[in-house]
Amino acid sequence: MSFHPSLVTPQSKAKKMMLWFSMISMTMMFAGLTSAYVVSKARPDWLKDFSLPSAFYISTAIILASSLTFWLAFKSLKENNNKTAITYTLVTLVMAVLFALFQWVGFTTIVGQGFYFTGAESTVTTSFVYVLVLAHFAHLIGGIVVLLFVLAGLAKDKYNDKPLGFVLAHTFWHFLGFLWLYLFVFLFFLR
Repeated sequence: MSFHPSLVTPQSKAKKMMLWFSMISMTMMFAGLTSAYVVSKARPDWLKDFSLPSAFYISTAIILASSLTFWLAFKSLKENNNKTAITYTLVTLVMAVLFALFQWVGFTTIVGQGFYFTGAESTVTTSFVYVLVLAHFAHLIGGIVVLLFVLAGLAKDKYNDKPLGFVLAHTFWHFLGFLWLYLFVFLFFLR
């Protein structure tokens, strides 16, 4: 059951379906990349002792917490508490930026260990890590832009009558969190 009648219109259902198609496409892309990673592990030049930087552990905790704060923003919106929804969305945005900063720290750690994306100092192992994390990062930038639009919409009380934009942003943000969790667990266990 939807919390707002505007969410069950044919137009709203079509927009939700388009988001789902997009997320399924992204999932397929990452499934292909992680499959290539698994196949590449058989290469003789695969690094057996590479471990993820601690900054990636911290960023994982941050993105999981941001899913909680955005869920609290969504709950506040459903309760018609716009001020609280703004606060939780702002906290989510701050966490998104912190996530990005810790990803950057993780990459500087990898570079500090002497592993680069390409060139003589690169390895197939770390190149895959770069591709997987940077592909997620590109989608995260899109998520940050979406959060900025949601904050602007909340500030204008846009979602009281037509909450679809918030609902779509909420779904996409949780998808980004789940996607990063998948990548982190994948990279942690399949070294």
